[in-house]
Amino acid sequence: MFTLSKEKLTSLGAFITTEEIKQQPELWDETFALYEQKREEVQAFLKNISDKHERIRVIFTGAGTSAYVGDTVAPYLKAKVDEHKWELLSIPTTTLVSNPYQFFKDDFPTLLVSFARSGNSPESVATVELAKQLVTNLYQLTITCASSGELALRSKGDENNLLLLMPERANDQGFAMTGSYTCMTLTALLVFDTLAWEEKTEIVQAIRQMGESVIHREQDIQHMIDRDFDRIIYLGAGSLEGLAKEAQLKILELTAGKVVTAYDSPLGFRHGPKSFVNEKAAAFVFVSNLPYTRQYDLDMLNELKHDEIANYICAIEVKGKTNYDGHTFAFDENGQSIPDAYLALPYVMVGQTISLLASIKVGNTPDTPSPTGTVNRVVKGVTIHRYE
Repeated sequence: MFTLSKEKLTSLGAFITTEEIKQQPELWDETFALYEQKREEVQAFLKNISDKHERIRVIFTGAGTSAYVGDTVAPYLKAKVDEHKWELLSIPTTTLVSNPYQFFKDDFPTLLVSFARSGNSPESVATVELAKQLVTNLYQLTITCASSGELALRSKGDENNLLLLMPERANDQGFAMTGSYTCMTLTALLVFDTLAWEEKTEIVQAIRQMGESVIHREQDIQHMIDRDFDRIIYLGAGSLEGLAKEAQLKILELTAGKVVTAYDSPLGFRHGPKSFVNEKAAAFVFVSNLPYTRQYDLDMLNELKHDEIANYICAIEVKGKTNYDGHTFAFDENGQSIPDAYLALPYVMVGQTISLLASIKVGNTPDTPSPTGTVNRVVKGVTIHRYE
């Protein structure tokens, strides 16, 4: 797909999605540069909040893929920030809108971090309104891909709302979010991670190279897709569980449900969801770079292998001291020191490419995968009820 002509991709209904997957490593460089320009402003914004309050609740929020941004970054960041000062939560807008009283507290200073591709989803806008209604000391960090979206427009003139725009090309025009997910994830990590700037610079350079290698290894992924399966399982722990959610959603979206999906953590999978495995299942495990966590990932891979039920079992991993001895999509040892939340960016490109190729395999059009139109790029049909 990544080497086909524009004409051929257009005939397959896949030009937009293919290009948007392929361009992500470039976008990560652009995202890094954009953040570097705003870094002092971001630090001053957070310091102002910190100076005013003893403890701040930080809520990462979004809908669908945008919610999975929070699910990807939060586990890693909780181990990096001082949670006596900053309490980190990842809660979808779809949960906040229907149950605002469970999470918005009048006397708990709150930083609402909104992730949004368009910024126009009804739940995203309603979440902001509910937060303003219920929280006395409210601050907002709006991380979005659309400068003309409702969330971006609402940030103007509000000194308690800092807007961080993604590169223009990150505002995906295809149905499925790809570059928007990875760019917003990277931005959140750059904002909240306590690593030194030099370390962040090195990590971004490394994940760009890893992302580019995925594009060059499309044929390896095509060999996986050529197998006889009709269901896919993604497993991952910590930040990689958030990634597993996003990877399975891409398959579900781009095949319009013709390939059914499941996700879980390696440990959680045994508690019932493993019933999903049959002879038409392909199972992928995102293997952690954390040595302790990695043991559980490898245990599940070996268990699935020994069960001899799944059609295909594959580790997506960085080569380390211990590795899976079955099928792998492996990155070289240079990536061993990359934290899992950053590792999610090149890892998800593998998942996105699997989804793209699977969509073509089942006769779907990746750019417009919903034949009935009941699922839309920006959600429709939501009634927002007034909260008294």
